[in-house]
Amino acid sequence: QVQLVESGGGTVQSGGSLRLACASSGSISDFAVMAWYRQVPGKQRDLVGGIFSGGYINYADFAEDRFTISRDNAQNTMYLQMNRLEPEDTAVYFCNAQRQIGGSATWGQGTQVTVSS
Repeated sequence: QVQLVESGGGTVQSGGSLRLACASSGSISDFAVMAWYRQVPGKQRDLVGGIFSGGYINYADFAEDRFTISRDNAQNTMYLQMNRLEPEDTAVYFCNAQRQIGGSATWGQGTQVTVSS
């Protein structure tokens, strides 16, 4: 069973940047899609964006122009570069991977991102 581990969370001031990483215990080349989600306590988990095995990347509206998803197959790691962070971006960020689109998903444990005003 592959495991995903997020890292890179922390506290940053409004306007700052953070880079999150999602490290896989197995080859990420096996995944059809990997994605980032975020969740605020008491609310649903929202999609931030995803990267497909063919290289296509999509983003939620709030992430467009500020966030960048990338993957390094050699390091078996997916990244989320977040710029111009706002207090509204405060959440726990999770990564997710699926071997088949629409199939069962593997989740990481999450990493906390806090943006202070």
